[in-house]
Amino acid sequence: MRLGLGGKVALVTGSSRGIGRGIALALAAEGVSLALTARDEKALAEVAQSIRAKGGKTIVVPLDLRERSAPAVLVAAVTRELGGLDILINNAGATKRGEFAALSDADWEDGFALKFFAHVRLARAAWPLLKERRGALVTIAGTSGRKPDARFTIGSSVNAACAAFSKALADLGKEDGVRVNCIHPSLVDTDRQRTRIAAEIARSGRFEADVRAQFCREAGTTRFGTPQDVADLVCFIVSERASWLHGATIDLDGGEIPVL
Repeated sequence: MRLGLGGKVALVTGSSRGIGRGIALALAAEGVSLALTARDEKALAEVAQSIRAKGGKTIVVPLDLRERSAPAVLVAAVTRELGGLDILINNAGATKRGEFAALSDADWEDGFALKFFAHVRLARAAWPLLKERRGALVTIAGTSGRKPDARFTIGSSVNAACAAFSKALADLGKEDGVRVNCIHPSLVDTDRQRTRIAAEIARSGRFEADVRAQFCREAGTTRFGTPQDVADLVCFIVSERASWLHGATIDLDGGEIPVL
């Protein structure tokens, strides 16, 4: 299927590793010019090098999106270096797990700072560029926003907020010609999940395959997803082949969510 993304410009947050990295590489393979951003400058440079080695165009803007000034700096760099913006992928953010009573105000504030308020501020800053080119915005949230978990109260709350914000923004997008959608991935095989797996192996002394199977059973998913699974869906969503997909929240979850 030809997606017709060649010549487009995309900004992917949290693109130094995991899902964001996978999305950036997949978009680059479709001929999209990339703006990469995250806090880890070295990891960003490695992603950029991989893209450039295959003839792709990319800029690197290392930033902490918790900073209120970061979205304006980022959008200015994209405009200056790439000439505009067609696609925004709001992916950055991780939230702390743990028993509810043990999570501090600082934990909650940090979770919302990066994975919600940073998305809001960046969407606001980038919206005029997306409106000008009738672009697309995709938010990467998570299935805990649909199936809240007592061991993941911050993430559950943040992901639900991201989905609600995306739905509201999609209403504005109908007026301004910007398509807005949201993806709820289930367990994805990233550094973050591998850290959880390693911790359980150390605690229980069990084999990795057994721990992975346990996590999948507990989540109700058929397997761990991969960054490529998410990236493939993103590439379709932002393409003209999905021009009627607007205001949707898609569970990319191997069957985890059991309800309609």
